[in-house]
Amino acid sequence: MKISGGFDARRLRSRGPSSWRWRFGAALSALFAMLGVLLAMAGAAALLGRSPALGSLIATPTAAGILLVVGLLLLWGGVIAWRRCRRRLRRPSDLSLAPHLRKKHD
Repeated sequence: MKISGGFDARRLRSRGPSSWRWRFGAALSALFAMLGVLLAMAGAAALLGRSPALGSLIATPTAAGILLVVGLLLLWGGVIAWRRCRRRLRRPSDLSLAPHLRKKHD
């Protein structure tokens, strides 16, 4: 049987969702992680009494401790979100085969 000239094999497989959302999410979560590192460093510096750049912004040890905890939480959340977005980006979008049906490479 002859294939007509208008045949396009790409139409047979549906297109997957675009990955720009996951890329944007990964970039945003990386920024959150960096902000968390900076806040944690500022809080630790204020707790150690070495915060000349911050001035009187964090005058009390309680505020410095809160800043340290918020920075660590932001770092933790940013890293977790970044890992999830990267995992979703790396997921293959092609057809899945069972492991025993794949070609064996020695």
